[in-house]
Amino acid sequence: MRIAFTKHTTLLALLAGAGCLASPAASAFADTAGGSAAPTAPAGSTPTTRVHTTGIATWFGPGFYGKQTACGQTLTPGVVGVANRTLPCGTLVEVTYKGHSLTVPVLDRGPYSHHADWDLTAGAAGALGISETVRIGTHIVGKTANTPTLGLPPGAASATATGGALASEP
Repeated sequence: MRIAFTKHTTLLALLAGAGCLASPAASAFADTAGGSAAPTAPAGSTPTTRVHTTGIATWFGPGFYGKQTACGQTLTPGVVGVANRTLPCGTLVEVTYKGHSLTVPVLDRGPYSHHADWDLTAGAAGALGISETVRIGTHIVGKTANTPTLGLPPGAASATATGGALASEP
């Protein structure tokens, strides 16, 4: 699967989306290289799980759309996140690849491929220009609340949180 995104278009879309969301997950869409503020761990605290700064990444998507992630989100093509075997749900990870940088939340367990360290959602892979198994850079930058809408693009939260149907007003 090849999705063509330019760095500037992706950056603008992610920053615009971060400004539109009214939840702690908004920072998951921010590009930290652009200077936007992502939540960080309190001073003096460090993650309890050590993660290598580079690793092999695969991506997942079409066969899993509509299914729940291990962290409770419903996977759709627009969900932006990453799977990791050991990091807690909601951990924010800055992922870099060929000059692109994106901060994404941990949404799932995996990857199931034994040779890979990370498994990106199709939304995250597309935003970074990844269409195959690659080596990425990673850095833990913080933590956000794990909610059913974590990793969703702006405007998609209500439809996905209700299983694909829009919630009706009483």
